[in-house]
Amino acid sequence: MEKLLKFVKQLEMNVPNYAEQQKAISAANVGWHIEHSLLVFVRIISAMETSDPALYKSSFNLKKLLVYTLNKIPRGRAKAPKIVQPNGDIMPDKLLNNIEAATLKIKALANLHKHHHFDHPYFGKLNLKETNKFLAIHTNHHLKIIRDIMRAG
Repeated sequence: MEKLLKFVKQLEMNVPNYAEQQKAISAANVGWHIEHSLLVFVRIISAMETSDPALYKSSFNLKKLLVYTLNKIPRGRAKAPKIVQPNGDIMPDKLLNNIEAATLKIKALANLHKHHHFDHPYFGKLNLKETNKFLAIHTNHHLKIIRDIMRAG
């Protein structure tokens, strides 16, 4: 949980750069990457909170194994589901509000059972431990893109 909160702080530190963009690195600007990462936290943890731990069943998934082993998501390989795609104008005040929401959701992870879960579109059902790892890998992926955009600018 602390690692995830540190990632949110790193996202927050990039809010002043929300309009920065380098099309050679990403079609989206820094604000989009921040907003998307925050939406992922909020939507995934919300889904976990409403899941029934008794319905969790582990299963093998090669894509998950590769990403979790490498601790890396390859760039440009997957498209974010609509539910976690930012829409409308992305402005600093909106980002800061979503940082607060994501922080509260991350803190709520401490109250979940190890078999609370959510259905990932590529990896299948992820339990609490797997979700924590996914959230770290995913957020780090977008922070790297943000860093590359800022270096190129």
